[in-house]
Amino acid sequence: MTRRLTAIGIVPALLWLLSACNDQGAQPPQAATNGGGPAATGNRTAIHPPPAVQARLRTEPAALRAVPEQVTAPGEVALDLKQVAKITSRIGGQVEQIHVQLGDRVKQGQPLIAIGSLQLDQLIEEYLVGKAQAEVAENGFRRTQKLRADDIVTERKLIEDKGLYLETRARFQHIREKLTNMGVSTAELDRGQHEERHLYTLTAPIAGTVVTQNAVRGQGVGPGDELFEIVDTGRVWVFANLPIEQARKFKEGDSGTITPKGGETVVAPLTYLAPVADETTRTIRVRFEVANRTGQLKPREYVEVALVWSGPPVLTVPITAMTTIEHTRGLFLETGDGYTFVPVEAGREGGGWIEIRRGVQEGDRIVTDGVFDLKTMLLKEHIGSGE
Repeated sequence: MTRRLTAIGIVPALLWLLSACNDQGAQPPQAATNGGGPAATGNRTAIHPPPAVQARLRTEPAALRAVPEQVTAPGEVALDLKQVAKITSRIGGQVEQIHVQLGDRVKQGQPLIAIGSLQLDQLIEEYLVGKAQAEVAENGFRRTQKLRADDIVTERKLIEDKGLYLETRARFQHIREKLTNMGVSTAELDRGQHEERHLYTLTAPIAGTVVTQNAVRGQGVGPGDELFEIVDTGRVWVFANLPIEQARKFKEGDSGTITPKGGETVVAPLTYLAPVADETTRTIRVRFEVANRTGQLKPREYVEVALVWSGPPVLTVPITAMTTIEHTRGLFLETGDGYTFVPVEAGREGGGWIEIRRGVQEGDRIVTDGVFDLKTMLLKEHIGSGE
């Protein structure tokens, strides 16, 4: 009985000893070490290029500059409304003569069309009769003034002659103004014998090109009928629409560039920004006045409009200095111990410059030429080290 109890007590002791031996032989787990790229660990390794590479490197200090921002938008050429004239008749009649046709270049004051009109003949008759009556009434009034001064006629006679003179003069002036407004020269009427039929001649109010012709010989016309349209494309308008946030950056007087398809770029001033946004597109309509002496811009054609805005000075470097290494944008900084790749936070680009918001300071010398050589050397060093 005693031997059996002793054997039972030895078994747990042996199991404990075996467990202790296994614990001493076990090694603690090692932490895995992950390799990193040139910029993954933030480790700034100085690069020492050989003389051949060093000779190709160029550096430039980071400095404060205004970065130009270009805004582009589609535009459309339109006629300058000050350079458009519609020729209409102010009187009814029949076309007797046509002096120009579609496509003709005309000068200001050049005759375009002649219209025969009974109404015009009646007005001229009224003018001539009214002129004669006014002259007779004036002579009678002047004679009565002299007779009244000698107390030969009564005061009543003087007043009656004066009233008649003023009435006939007013009627004559009214008829003359009607003829003048129609473009009829009263000086020619005063010199003529008035034996021939008078024609109502319309002349060109501006110099330009006849782009519309709605009249032929023998055609009847009425007041307000449009017979010709003349345009001068020596100066045109270009319209474009800008988002509100972009339009706020510009003002009247700023210069823009107009580029037609297959044509040369033209510089023109911004002359109008709409004070109210478009209800549908929520954009601002802008207008440029473009000198178009050669006629390369055609009204109703589409063009590209560009405006450049420069904000306040910011820290910038040439855009050629930027590079990307393992998904990290940065640049190479010249130090006393060589060249170091520095990750940066970039901002706006324009005019060959790029804004640097974080990573370098004003005055730091940045590599602008030879960036690819330094990038190649940096990658080779990390490949050779097994990282």
